[in-house]
Amino acid sequence: MLDGKIAVVTGASRGIGKAIALKLASLGASVVVNYNGSEERALQVKAEIEEQGTKASVYQCDVSDFESCETFIQDVIKEYGRIDILVNNAGITKDGLLMKISEEDFDKVLDTNLKGTFNTVRFVSRQMLKQKSGRIINMSSVVGVSGNAGQANYAASKAGVIGLTKSAARELASRGITVNAIAPGFIETDMTEVLSDKVKEACVGQIPLGKFGKPEDVANLAAFLASDEAGYITGQVIHVDGGMVI
Repeated sequence: MLDGKIAVVTGASRGIGKAIALKLASLGASVVVNYNGSEERALQVKAEIEEQGTKASVYQCDVSDFESCETFIQDVIKEYGRIDILVNNAGITKDGLLMKISEEDFDKVLDTNLKGTFNTVRFVSRQMLKQKSGRIINMSSVVGVSGNAGQANYAASKAGVIGLTKSAARELASRGITVNAIAPGFIETDMTEVLSDKVKEACVGQIPLGKFGKPEDVANLAAFLASDEAGYITGQVIHVDGGMVI
């Protein structure tokens, strides 16, 4: 379904990003595995992709850094000649009550989650405009829609991603480029693993399907949005949350 496509996945060394990278590769795409902190994990993802018989590359880049993003995207284009799919998955949390969040923690979350998405979209869109085609998939969150106590910075960043997605979709549609957002709910990742059993039980109680999702649930949707079959879908925010926010 994605044979010959070149996909860039940010934050692809673990969790949802890793699942998306592996899914796109399984459908034939060559995948650029971006990471910020752990080269070892990123190289492991690369090895798993290559075991499937498709090409993969590893690039380090802090997506919150504007100039580093420009260099990163330029280097990918030099290697592959094009970029067909961009998945903005890189993100962090620095949770705390609104009155106690430090300016540093607020800025860091916004810089990575929102500005990082802007940075990559800005530079990738240039190439996609030349190609007159492309798929951009931005990772938001259900808390970007509903808000969440103790996550004002994270919720603000993910709400911003939705606004950015819709604006970019309007700007780029005439050139055959679609831009959509995925809003995961509680997914079994490193972020949810640290929660206590009591908190997990309370979270599950908010989900009509009665369970956490898996990274593959998000990856399956990302793969669809990256495909030609989703060519008439743009500017949308699609929840993968077991019915948590209806």
